[in-house]
Amino acid sequence: MTEPFGARLRAAMDARGPLCVGIDPHAALLDAWGLPDTAYGLERFATTVVEALADRVAVLKPQSAFFERHGSAGVAVLERTIQGIRKNGALALLDVKRGDIGSTVDAYADAYLGPTSSLSADAITVHPYLGFGALQPFVSTATKHNRGLFVVILSSNPEGREVQQASRHGHTVAGAMLRQVAELNVGVEPLGSIGAVVGATIGDTPEDLAINGPLLAPGFGAQGGTVDDLRRVFGPALPNVVPATSRAVLAEGPDPIGLQDAAAKIGASLGD
Repeated sequence: MTEPFGARLRAAMDARGPLCVGIDPHAALLDAWGLPDTAYGLERFATTVVEALADRVAVLKPQSAFFERHGSAGVAVLERTIQGIRKNGALALLDVKRGDIGSTVDAYADAYLGPTSSLSADAITVHPYLGFGALQPFVSTATKHNRGLFVVILSSNPEGREVQQASRHGHTVAGAMLRQVAELNVGVEPLGSIGAVVGATIGDTPEDLAINGPLLAPGFGAQGGTVDDLRRVFGPALPNVVPATSRAVLAEGPDPIGLQDAAAKIGASLGD
């Protein structure tokens, strides 16, 4: 990959719209599709989603946990899923939410962002709450190999508030994290490669979301987030928002046409 992730994401969003569809093959959804809760069912599910949507949406986001629960066979399916997403034209955002220190975070960075790993994606989600500086190996590896990061900063779960909205020296922890993300994207055009995760359902926020990087907004669609919520939460930063949905699209499977129609309908609503 010769272009930075931010530039590739901007081009994909301009060409296909900003929608990100999650690939979340949990047991109940496999059953709803008439598939067994096995690595075989997992692969049938993931392959169907990739073949239906990877040439239509900007981003597909496999959730690693639903693959890992099937052990090594599930991880092998995840490898093939990432490769299939990228081969068929979408950007692969691997939702792993990793965060650690020292040599361990170096290893995570190599596993998910290094070019020689079979799990390497275009971008991954990471946690900053061991200290933003602990993410530096992720930042360095992503920058070196033209990959991206989405730093989980303002999640929609109520338990997150006690950490994310805690105040220090007159600023919230989340605000400090957003400023550090913005510093990594200063002067980058057309879009920085270090993004933030900000829930679509968090409501009004006083935080400055102008980070010159992408803003992944989970919770859009079946979890209650609406286009009006996106406008209210993100304001002027809305052009850089990547709304993420899974159930609202995946519930229309296993028929590929159903998946395509659902994604198209949601994508069209984002342009209203």
